Amino acid sequence: MGKVAVAVIVSLWVISISILVNHIVPEPYMDEIFHIPQAQQYCIGNFRSWDPMITTPPGLYYLSLVHVASLFPGMSIVQAASSFSEVCTTAILRSVNGVLAVLCSILVYDIITLLRPTFSEGKATISAVVLALYPLHWFFTFLYYTDVASLTAVLAMYLACLKKNYWLSAVLGALAVVIRQTNIVWMLFVACTGVINVTLVRPRDNVEVNDIDTAIRKSNRSTSNDDVTSGSNLRLRKFSNSLGTDKHSMPSASLVSTNHSSGLLDEVKVIFLALWYMKWELLVSFSPFLVVFVAFLAFIRWNGSVVLGAKEAHTVSPHFAQIMYFGLVSALAVAPLHCSKGQVVDLFRSFWKRRLISFFQVFVAVIAGFFSVHFFSIAHPYLIADNRHYPFYLWRKVINAHWSMKYLLVPPYVYSWFSIFITLGRVQRKIWVLAFFLATAAVLVPAPLIEFRYYTIPFYFIVLHSHINDYQSWLLMGLLYLAVNIFTMMIFLFRPYHWDHELGIQRFIW
Repeated sequence: MGKVAVAVIVSLWVISISILVNHIVPEPYMDEIFHIPQAQQYCIGNFRSWDPMITTPPGLYYLSLVHVASLFPGMSIVQAASSFSEVCTTAILRSVNGVLAVLCSILVYDIITLLRPTFSEGKATISAVVLALYPLHWFFTFLYYTDVASLTAVLAMYLACLKKNYWLSAVLGALAVVIRQTNIVWMLFVACTGVINVTLVRPRDNVEVNDIDTAIRKSNRSTSNDDVTSGSNLRLRKFSNSLGTDKHSMPSASLVSTNHSSGLLDEVKVIFLALWYMKWELLVSFSPFLVVFVAFLAFIRWNGSVVLGAKEAHTVSPHFAQIMYFGLVSALAVAPLHCSKGQVVDLFRSFWKRRLISFFQVFVAVIAGFFSVHFFSIAHPYLIADNRHYPFYLWRKVINAHWSMKYLLVPPYVYSWFSIFITLGRVQRKIWVLAFFLATAAVLVPAPLIEFRYYTIPFYFIVLHSHINDYQSWLLMGLLYLAVNIFTMMIFLFRPYHWDHELGIQRFIW
């Protein structure tokens, strides 16, 4: 078991399904009609060419050049290709994502073992394999889209940050942004988690700085501010050397076994106090993230928009209902956890302990949900005109089936998010959960189109930090993903159809 087993298992289906897909769908399909010709232009050295319909940066094309360059010598020897450009076929370009999918599964395994050092090798292997089957990730492994590369780069960035290699993490963050612009948000989130781990945990001896928080609270009852400052400063000096040392210690893992009773404001106070005393160390460690962010702002100013092409179809819109959809989709994707009797009971008990504040929170969440679906539910022209995607049917047959339906779905939306919050809150700080929610909202709310592919990265962060322990839940999730994957791929490959208003074969896709 372990990384080798994960790589072998994932490789088996990547190779076999790729052969099948390339045999039945040999020509570029859907967004591939833009990406593949663009990559082929890069293969012939024409880097000044750009298709105005492409919205994302050329990161995937550069990765493809590296992949093609690694294959060219062997293909040249066996006379399968006489020139570099001949290697850039549809099948070869699609295989880039196949290789990245295997790498991604290994990254998932490494992150799981870092976050949960006591997790058995067998469970870590099963978890990584099941997550590799996640339908949105699995399906686009076999097509030339940016999703697999984007997820892989973000997870590599996160893994480097967990290992406290912040400069490498920032470089990988820059790669993630060059693949897809919205990854700037996930780079900032990863940088925030690094700061949280440094300021709230002492990795050297796995002792939290709750003692600092306690000192702060006690200081409110003290008459000597000088004594308080001195005591806090002493403690902070003790853990300030956590930056750049003990590279393989796991700050997040120690959070799992610690007391999470401190409030959000208490955590914010501790972080700001630590930031003040460690400002120079933190600036040196995390300055590469700042450089990437400033470069991204300069790009926006130069480009005039976040997207590169088709700007009129991808204008930023306040699509607050999108965050509701994501919560429900993510909860259903981890149904053995979020839809279990035990989770419902735990949620009820958690609310009952703080009845008044919990009632207020639920009331505000429900009102916000109704407000979001009523005023900020967007029907993008692409959504209502293209019947080749799941969202088209969910919009017509579920959300828009009756005028009341979008309001009846608000309680499930709210339950899904509260279930996600309580699950993450078991193992992460409140400030971490808040940062994750804000990052997810920053990515999804501006997107006017309901596109489940946008949900993949935040979904992976949720599952990686949910700490699902039992084999049964992972097995049920795996069977669920497998069933969805088989159904979707069978429809895609073997149920093509034609449009009256457009030539060519149409296929159902996510």
